[in-house]
Amino acid sequence: RSRAAAMAAATLKSCLVRRRDGREQHGVAASCLRELRDKASGILAIDKAREPITLVLAEDGTIVDDEDYFLCLPPNTKFVALAKNEKWSSKGLDSGTAWLSESVDEVDSAAEKWKQLARQLKDDLSNIILMSEEDLQVLIDVPRSDLAEELAQSQTKIQVLQDTLQQVLDRREEERQSRQLLELYLEALKNEDSILSKVAESETVRRKELDVVDTGTSSIGTSAKTALSDQILAALKEKPAPELCLDSQDLELVLKEETEALASALRWDKQKAEALQQACDQELSKRLQQVQTLHSLRSTSKGKKTLPWGDWPSSKRKK
Repeated sequence: RSRAAAMAAATLKSCLVRRRDGREQHGVAASCLRELRDKASGILAIDKAREPITLVLAEDGTIVDDEDYFLCLPPNTKFVALAKNEKWSSKGLDSGTAWLSESVDEVDSAAEKWKQLARQLKDDLSNIILMSEEDLQVLIDVPRSDLAEELAQSQTKIQVLQDTLQQVLDRREEERQSRQLLELYLEALKNEDSILSKVAESETVRRKELDVVDTGTSSIGTSAKTALSDQILAALKEKPAPELCLDSQDLELVLKEETEALASALRWDKQKAEALQQACDQELSKRLQQVQTLHSLRSTSKGKKTLPWGDWPSSKRKK
């Protein structure tokens, strides 16, 4: 019985939940999203008439309604429980930042960021896959001795870890360059086709004097609002392969946007916005699949619960 209890405990994920307008947070252990909803409703004393509740990430309001995505979240993820007809708000106490620290004096944000990222890796190394390029670079730039102290690991193992982070960063850069070359090639083909079609059209008009009906496409007049931050919009607009720059939560936000609203915010046509969302969807699916593969490998590897630090391939960092 004790072994069964230990196995059950190993599958539980520790989470923190609170109400939308409350400061008080509660620790909850759940093996699945449904169990977390049920426990949150009971602990937070949410009236049955106001169920079912919706769980969102306290950091940015991302709705968590997918079991696989829930399993990919790191331990001690903070959730806000929204009753029926309630909406998440980033203002005041509802913001993730306000909840993270209420009475603590402000510290150096850069130092705090790398420590937070390091704690994510300490909980689960597969979180590397879900990090943005900016987060990867932050951890690469941390002095080896500081990162070794924070993670309670030897500097040799930290060197292996930082080499691995650099490999992931380099791989994304290679993907971006390849995609940029492909886009340039497709753009050249498109321009060539456009010139040929105009020549063919002019010859047809000369051969047959037909009335030309202008069927101009109607543009979308609604300037739909978007929930994306200025930082995300800037990355989408300026980066050649923005889906590689964003972390997984930002990719999730882009996918939740209406295509017309996204096109309006970026001042793009609908086709280009659709292509962007498809690229974001593919990148997010790839990352989640990699995480699930790592989890599966861990669960079948002779009872090991976490990836051994020494298993990461060591290689010289690219300059």
